[in-house]
Amino acid sequence: MKKAYYLKTCSTCIRILKELNLSEEFILQDIKTEEITVEQLEQMKHFAGSYEKLFSKRAKLYKEMDLKNQDLTEKDFKHYLLEHYTFLSRPVIIIDDNIFIGNSKKTVQAIKDHLAL
Repeated sequence: MKKAYYLKTCSTCIRILKELNLSEEFILQDIKTEEITVEQLEQMKHFAGSYEKLFSKRAKLYKEMDLKNQDLTEKDFKHYLLEHYTFLSRPVIIIDDNIFIGNSKKTVQAIKDHLAL
C-alpha cells in the first residue's frame, strides 16, 4: 500500500508532496475532508509503534487545551487523534510496511531515499 495522509490547507504538506512527486500509485487523503477512521489510525499505530509517535505536540489545540500539563496515555492520544485532525503529525506517508511521520528534513530525505530503492 502507498498512501499519504495530509492537509490540503497546510502549505508545508503541499510543498513536501510536490517535492516528493509521488506517483499515481499513491492514495492521497486530505484528513480535513476525509476523516481518519479507527482502522486507518490502528494501521498507522501498528507501523509507528504507538499513537504518541503520530501525535503532534505542536498543534494549536494541544496548547489551547493545556494537554502538555496532563499525563496522556496511549488511549488519550488515540482519542485526540480521532477527535480532531490537527493532532496528527503530518504528513504521514505509508509505503508498504514503512511509515514516515512529520515534516522534518530528515523524514523527507528518508522518504526520498526509500522511493529511490
